[in-house]
Amino acid sequence: MLGLIQRDPTLRVPDLAALLHVSQGTIRNDLNALADAKQLVRVHGGGVALNNHALPRSPAFAARAKTQEDAKQRIGARAAALVADGDALLLDASSTVYHLAHFLLDRRGLRIVTNGIEVACLLAQNPTNTVNLVGGIVRAGIDSVIGPWSERFLHDVRIRTAFVSCSGFTPEVGMTEVDVYEAQFRIKAIESAAQVVALIDASKFGKLDMTPSVRMDQISMLLTDGALAADWAERMRAAGIPFEVCT
Repeated sequence: MLGLIQRDPTLRVPDLAALLHVSQGTIRNDLNALADAKQLVRVHGGGVALNNHALPRSPAFAARAKTQEDAKQRIGARAAALVADGDALLLDASSTVYHLAHFLLDRRGLRIVTNGIEVACLLAQNPTNTVNLVGGIVRAGIDSVIGPWSERFLHDVRIRTAFVSCSGFTPEVGMTEVDVYEAQFRIKAIESAAQVVALIDASKFGKLDMTPSVRMDQISMLLTDGALAADWAERMRAAGIPFEVCT
């Protein structure tokens, strides 16, 4: 069953039951056992194999995606549970959001706005999705589209949920970014969204980069991973910041 899921991540419980000639209850039990063995992550109606994600086309982006890979996959799996068929989403160009995109391959009819070239190419593989890649400037090694044209595009869209990440985070300042243009895109992006979900792995806590992007009072939910230090978790609770540790 794991082999089938690795070859086709869109297979759901009924599909697996038909292919393997067993009951759907047996499939669910086996999926739970594989999840307990850390070989897949359970998602609505099925499972997604860990460490089986398609590699990005860009070597530089692939290297970023491999950094904290397990944490990003677990955050991405939890974030995907917040997405239903037909949702309107904004996805930034971060490697964490790229991992989230893998867990959305089984959704149908998503309406997606992104400045991430890798994210757009991945989600466009599902023909039921409508993927809008914003216009603007493409820079070598960055794999995102930035600039005033992309920000102007965001002015006329309305999004249910924006999923964004960052290069640094503190509860006092919020999300910060190395690249000023990426920060500007996120600032404009969240103005179009009904809710903002921040995907921030524990390694980014305590880092303060050059450009602020998203303030804490603009974040509806923050998802992080099990490596978050206890003192950071306590600081988040004391500040009244809604967050969840994804294990």
